[in-house]
Amino acid sequence: MPIVLITCSGLSNVGRLTEQVGRQILTRRPGRVEWVRAQAGPKAIADAVAEASCVFVLDGCKDCCGSKKADEAGVKPSIRLMATKLGIVKDSRAEVRYDEIEAIQNATDLL
Repeated sequence: MPIVLITCSGLSNVGRLTEQVGRQILTRRPGRVEWVRAQAGPKAIADAVAEASCVFVLDGCKDCCGSKKADEAGVKPSIRLMATKLGIVKDSRAEVRYDEIEAIQNATDLL
């Protein structure tokens, strides 16, 4: 049973950051993690978690887009992580930086 990762995939730097981290996790843990973007909607999330051993939500900010979509799908995450709580500042004009990707990646090493 795979781990399901739900990311917010928003338009700000922290939303784009969660998406980039999702890609990296898939690359580093092939076959172990299934990734679903929140924008895929509640049905896609519910389908993905049907046989999951763990549901990990990676939100970018206090808007909690990934968590909200999981909730709409009736899914309770096993683990939640928010980029802004790790000290990354939300800025819609900012580009995602490598050190930010690394910080989030390090925080998700439990996957």
